[in-house]
Amino acid sequence: MFLIFENRPSDSPFVERIWRCHSERAGSFLSVAASHWEMVVTRHQGKTTLTVRGPETKATTADCPAEGQWIGIRFKLGAFMPQLPVRDIRDRRDVNLPDASGHSFWLNGSAWEYPDFENAETFVSRLAHDGLIARDLTVAAVLQGQMKDFSLRSAQRHFLQATGMTHSAFRQIERARLAANLLKQGVSILDTVHEAGYFDQAHLTRSLKYLIGQTPAKIARGDQQLSFLYNTPPF
Repeated sequence: MFLIFENRPSDSPFVERIWRCHSERAGSFLSVAASHWEMVVTRHQGKTTLTVRGPETKATTADCPAEGQWIGIRFKLGAFMPQLPVRDIRDRRDVNLPDASGHSFWLNGSAWEYPDFENAETFVSRLAHDGLIARDLTVAAVLQGQMKDFSLRSAQRHFLQATGMTHSAFRQIERARLAANLLKQGVSILDTVHEAGYFDQAHLTRSLKYLIGQTPAKIARGDQQLSFLYNTPPF
């Protein structure tokens, strides 16, 4: 595997996780389905770029350069940028923010210093203070099954607007990611079917081929590099 990942959880009300990785060589990898949007700082050949990357509803193959470095801020479901709807950046329609200098980028008419692995929460807090990041608390209520104050249609509309996908699509993605992690940890295919809540092995295989990009057996063998897999706790 040529991509080396490290991550940590976050105590920010807006951020689910901070991750970073580097590439030891050039290669291709499977970018697996993901239910969260991210801000990613790329450093490669002396150039730095900040990309707003949307959720992905299916697996795709992506190319990776040698000797690249990345830092990612994975936002919690319900966090969003009012000026950049999540639905507009879904499925690899990423947005690169213009560079202001070697150390900063332009956002909302101001130059912002690129965040790093240690100060990401401070960076996000400043964005929230300036109204560039907000939260829809209805999403948390949907995830926790506490929708008594909302009609089903209203809750579904809020979830779709804030996350760029339906609640059903979110659950399918997270279940597939859970199954892939179980297989990578050595859990048998049949036990994974049961633990991840699939109907049968055929159901598991169809889901993983579409959302992860590989069959259960290939995931278990580690045949190809996958993008970093982690689940939203609790699932």
